Amino acid sequence: MAVKNEYTIIGIDGGGTRTRGVLQREGKIASRAFAGTTRVGTVGVGESCERLLNVISDLCEQVEIDTSELDAIVIGLAGVWLEEEKRRSTQLLKTLARGQRILLNDLLVVSDAELALEGAFGGSEGIVLIVGTGSISVGRVGKDKIVRCGGWGIEIDDEGSGAWIGREGLTAVVRAIDGRGKATMLTGQLAELFPTISIKQPRTIVKAYSERSFEYQMLTPMVMQCAQKGDAICVDIIQRSAKHLMELLTALKKHYKSKTLNVALMGGIIENDTLLSKLLDKEIKNNKSFKRVNPKGSAIDGAITLGKKLIKEME
Repeated sequence: MAVKNEYTIIGIDGGGTRTRGVLQREGKIASRAFAGTTRVGTVGVGESCERLLNVISDLCEQVEIDTSELDAIVIGLAGVWLEEEKRRSTQLLKTLARGQRILLNDLLVVSDAELALEGAFGGSEGIVLIVGTGSISVGRVGKDKIVRCGGWGIEIDDEGSGAWIGREGLTAVVRAIDGRGKATMLTGQLAELFPTISIKQPRTIVKAYSERSFEYQMLTPMVMQCAQKGDAICVDIIQRSAKHLMELLTALKKHYKSKTLNVALMGGIIENDTLLSKLLDKEIKNNKSFKRVNPKGSAIDGAITLGKKLIKEME
């Protein structure tokens, strides 16, 4: 076992759109690797674990070390929350590794939201609102209690998320085509973005979606851009998104005794200077129950921190 500050730790943030991994050695990032989504609900547990193993191998190969030299591996997966789900991913990952004669030492699989919470606040009390492909709010009450709201997946809910915004945009397009809704510049934008779609033959939209030519979250930037240009339909979608995201925070408030709670916003859709981030920031400022703070670190930072805690537990 390495002495303090000389640990070799891999941290992986497996999101709904992409997966990021880092290898930290002697307190410094030594290598980085990326992959597509490892969300089990999207690609299945088998493909998820295959991709994760490739990321681990890539990180080690970059610094020319064997996986047996790793002190800890911490992985956060989107959509994984139940203990049985975490165990299943852990066990399959180890099985696949053995099949390739790869040795994995201390391995911890948690929800990607747990990584974000750890990165944002460490062990301190607070709430993190994460908006990417999906949407979820997770908070720490005191030192040990974790509470959550949302994170059900776009198949059931995820209101306000990137996938939800994209789906609402697509619905607006077909409503406009049918004459059930107001015209939106999204209609022309959709046809420009995906050449296989012809507005003169609207059913090509259904064909393109069924053939997975696009997914909901791929339409989100288009909705954002049209909203910035003043398209009324898109502005309404973004405004409703902000309202839905505030509901996640409000629902968690009942778990706390404090009058004002620290809230950190994370995820590409709200970390950047977008119309949604501005509207959400305004909503938070108008609500005296919450105070927006900058996260101390990222989900990857949270993974490294959990890795160090795992090592200490094993000593």
